[in-house]
Amino acid sequence: MSLRFHDTRARQVRDFTPLHEGCASLYLCGATVQAAPHIGHIRSGVTFDILRRWMTYRGYSVTLCRNVTDIDDKILRVAEEQGVPWWAVSERNQRAFTAAYDALGCLPPTVEPRATGHVPEMVALMRRLIDRGHAYPAEDGSGDVYFDVRSHPEYGALSGQRVEHMLGAGDTDSDSAKRDPRDFALWKGAKPGEPSWETPWGEGRPGWHLECSAMATKYLGSAFDIHGGGVDLVFPHHENELAQSRAAGDGFARYWMHNGLLTVGGEKMSKSQGNSLLIKDMVQRVRPVELRYYLGQAHYRSLLDYSEEALGEAAAAYQRIEGFLTRTAELAGPVRPAARVPDPFASALDDDLGTAQALAVVHGHVREGNTALGEGRKERAAELAAELRAMLGVLGLDPESQQWSAGEGQGLREVVDALVSVALEQRQAARARKDYAAADAIRDRLAEAGVAVEDTPQGPRWELRRG
Repeated sequence: MSLRFHDTRARQVRDFTPLHEGCASLYLCGATVQAAPHIGHIRSGVTFDILRRWMTYRGYSVTLCRNVTDIDDKILRVAEEQGVPWWAVSERNQRAFTAAYDALGCLPPTVEPRATGHVPEMVALMRRLIDRGHAYPAEDGSGDVYFDVRSHPEYGALSGQRVEHMLGAGDTDSDSAKRDPRDFALWKGAKPGEPSWETPWGEGRPGWHLECSAMATKYLGSAFDIHGGGVDLVFPHHENELAQSRAAGDGFARYWMHNGLLTVGGEKMSKSQGNSLLIKDMVQRVRPVELRYYLGQAHYRSLLDYSEEALGEAAAAYQRIEGFLTRTAELAGPVRPAARVPDPFASALDDDLGTAQALAVVHGHVREGNTALGEGRKERAAELAAELRAMLGVLGLDPESQQWSAGEGQGLREVVDALVSVALEQRQAARARKDYAAADAIRDRLAEAGVAVEDTPQGPRWELRRG
């Protein structure tokens, strides 16, 4: 089966045919860095990281451009509220986003452009739009430049809306300088105290939509394969990107992929709603790899409603995977990832990145592997573990990968291992002299400390309880 993805614009699943054979170009709308990242933000990062990893496995050379919107109305409002420079807000939060992506195992993008570094490209794009009759500078001398929505017959093609049914853009203090309230700002004239750049139409700063079109085409070309982002960006952001790029004569994105929202109690996660779950807080409650599992377990287009119970279930599911790999290594020795993933797993990801079905294959291997271990079939367990590691590698979840096996906790693990070993030796000695009360007391004390002990034919083994 060839790769197939749901294309938002086509409203159907389509076979993926790259613009250039063997290559795949992907633009992902990154963060508007007005605040620290919550798990709703990073779901998109995890989704498209899995896509990138799978396309790489399938033999594509993937170029991923993920932008940073470091100038925006929201950033300016936060800076004013906090009494700090706008660039300080952007810099602080961009670093927080980078740390969050890294913590959850997202591979670094090929390029990560900032909006403020691409003003010349934005000015050039505006000039092209004005020359073609699709944009106009405001006649009130404000320095604003607007896109003329009525001039582009395809406007609404991505979201499926009709212009006459749309509300005004609402992106300026007043629509009096617009030909139509639905026209959107490409450029916003300078206001006192705000950052500004020079253009032929006056000083000002870029509009949100213009930024992404300029950066996408600079690094991926006038036409590229996939544009990704959250479903909440379909309108107006992606609609406006598509319109201004096509109106300027660019082919722009050939496929549009959107991940579903992450909600809390049915409400969209956001700072304004007071229900955001910040990454820096979440990774104190569960391990980052377990949080990645949680965010990637459902189909990317589905709505994911957060609950503590669901997060706990995801953590437990991942720990079952780890438990099988650990037991297999103890009995059969180290296992390297297989060269290929199982066909059912591949078919699931080929078909619109079906991670839920792919994880069903993963857990099928865990169940069969545990049965094989129980029956003493170490060779079969090792085969299943090798395929399991290959699948987990594609999903960015392999517990033996450097991302998850190394780090600050490794040294502490060695210390804990030594201490628990002493306690287990004492427990074994108590059992040998038939002092079962003492042996049980040692096991219970370990359990209270979060150490689960399992007696096996090969001797006692232990693991830390999590969650």
